[in-house]
Amino acid sequence: MQETVIIGSKNPTKVEAVKNVFQGFEVSSLDVPSSVSVQPFSDEETRAGAINRAKACAASSSGAIGIGLEGGVMYVDDTLFLCNWGALATDDGELFTASGARIALPKEIENELKTAGELSIVMDAYTKKENVRSHEGAIGIFTNNLVSREDMFTHVVQLLKGQLDFANK
Repeated sequence: MQETVIIGSKNPTKVEAVKNVFQGFEVSSLDVPSSVSVQPFSDEETRAGAINRAKACAASSSGAIGIGLEGGVMYVDDTLFLCNWGALATDDGELFTASGARIALPKEIENELKTAGELSIVMDAYTKKENVRSHEGAIGIFTNNLVSREDMFTHVVQLLKGQLDFANK
């Protein structure tokens, strides 16, 4: 079993989520491109970004597990939801994906997002804070910190590791 995990982001909430689940593994981070929009606007695009990051990380080091975590937004009917996807890739071509929590975004956030183009910019302005994406995230703001961005991504990483463990048993 591989003992090195590389996460395709320097974002501390994503790195900590991987460390929470892959305890006892060497975890490092790489800044790799998602090759999708800065603000993914669908499940498909958000999932593709996670896959691209995971594959780039797995390819960067022999025997490493690559993890990609991507946040995005997607519509259900006329309501915009926060979404997130994760992907786990191995250097021998295994690929697992999973999605996690979703929460409806307020209309005012949706309207601002259409102008600003990126949720992190909107959330910083909305909360009058800096770098919300590296702390509680939008999910933390809209759940009154009952669920943080790290919690949300930790759950996705648990789903990924569980699939890997099942496949390797």
